[in-house]
Amino acid sequence: MKTNYAAVIVCAVVYWLLGALWYAVLFTKPWMALENNAQANNMSPVVPYIVTFFLNLLIAFVLAQICIWRNANNAGRGAAIGVLLWIGIVGPITFTTYMYEARPKELFAINEFYPLVGLCIMGAILGAWKKTA
Repeated sequence: MKTNYAAVIVCAVVYWLLGALWYAVLFTKPWMALENNAQANNMSPVVPYIVTFFLNLLIAFVLAQICIWRNANNAGRGAAIGVLLWIGIVGPITFTTYMYEARPKELFAINEFYPLVGLCIMGAILGAWKKTA
């Protein structure tokens, strides 16, 4: 199988929009209260969104390669790969960091369940999207 670049782009856009929904709508107040990050006010308002989109493209491309290697040819298998990557890599690495930094569990849940949901959705899209010749 070859990489479905249209699906990769769609996944990046969907993950980017999920981030906007996650942080700007669903969890704005608790996230801001837990983060209490004054440094964020000094950042450019545009650059992080652009960089995030390109990083989302990278994530979607790598996930697409893993889906190809594991023959994830339907939404369920693709979503399962996304969940397994989070359970086996993202979750443990970030939880260890949160633990040593003594950061709140609630902040971990807000910040790190977002990539769990995102990887699951992107995996489902990549698994379900049948590339046409």
